[in-house]
Amino acid sequence: MQVGLKEHLDRLDEIFSPRGDYTQTLRFMQQMADNIIQQMTAMPDTRKVQVDLAAIADQTAFIEYYRWLTYLLLLILDLVICLLACLGLAKQSRWLFAVIMVCGVLTLIMSWVSLGAGTATAVGTSDFCVSPDKFIVNQTKDSLSADIVHYYLYCSQSLPNPFQQSLTIFQRSLTTMQIQVQGLLQFSLPVFPTAEKDLLGIQRLLNSSEFNLHQLTASLDCRSLHKDYLEALLGVCYDGVEGLLYLCLFSLLAACAFCALLCAVPRAWTLIAIRDRDYDDMDEEDPFNPSRRISAYNPGRAQVHSFCSYSSSMGSQTSLQPPLQATSSTPEYMNQSMLFERNPRYENVPLIGSGSPPPSLYPQTFRNIFTQHEDHLPVHD
Repeated sequence: MQVGLKEHLDRLDEIFSPRGDYTQTLRFMQQMADNIIQQMTAMPDTRKVQVDLAAIADQTAFIEYYRWLTYLLLLILDLVICLLACLGLAKQSRWLFAVIMVCGVLTLIMSWVSLGAGTATAVGTSDFCVSPDKFIVNQTKDSLSADIVHYYLYCSQSLPNPFQQSLTIFQRSLTTMQIQVQGLLQFSLPVFPTAEKDLLGIQRLLNSSEFNLHQLTASLDCRSLHKDYLEALLGVCYDGVEGLLYLCLFSLLAACAFCALLCAVPRAWTLIAIRDRDYDDMDEEDPFNPSRRISAYNPGRAQVHSFCSYSSSMGSQTSLQPPLQATSSTPEYMNQSMLFERNPRYENVPLIGSGSPPPSLYPQTFRNIFTQHEDHLPVHD
């Protein structure tokens, strides 16, 4: 504006040189232009505190993306370890328990690290949210005056606009210059028609300057910036801190859960070892041994017959009756014991007679019973 206005005024001064009143008007307009430039120069230089908010937003989005990805992977790892724990308990597999121990220690470390990072971020953000206005004033005290900072931070009607005086002088000077140009266009053109081009050029400059003044007034108003400032504070100090607290709670619960898991896995390992040792110590001839039960029902063992098979094939139990017992003074259960001990065919056949023991008992059981009741047996002469 200054360069274009000065060129037009210099040419008009040459045109209006024969008329002193017109040249005086031109000098007054030059004085108004210098006044506007002086007021604009006196305004505070905000370039010293200019911050690229777009760059900060991009950097925050970048960090937030990797933060989200890290917590998502941690959650997936937690779920996988829980599934492995359930599978290990179901199969009672030692190598699965070893994998769970290694992954559990790794996840536990990651949970404590995420808890520390989230807690530190939440504490730092909370310290800022306690007094954000004071923090901003301290950061801008070397480049902006306190009244300008307070004007934008609080945006109260009781606080004066620090730019109001300069903007008012700017507006008055433009209005005065526009009035002077209108007068020159009306009265000087009949006398100096060559001055029309420069006068119209000055008028276009004044109109564009007035438009820029309205834009500057709107941009310097505190309401729009104060609204954005409050929304940013609500997002950071409420939603942001709340989200950080939820993340800290998740990390804490995950750390506690994996501490309990790491304490329970060795106990489960010990129980599995005890069970395997008990199975190793079990007698293979024990009828209650699960492995013997499986072999007892093996179809390949054709020589082993059950009572049901005999009864179904013969139609009666007469074919399964043991040989006639010799008459003696030996009790009936002792004779049956001796019979089955000599003939293994009747091992799985129910004993004949009332009061007989279950069919799965072995002759050794009869000997034990006889030994325990030997003192109570009747004595035969």
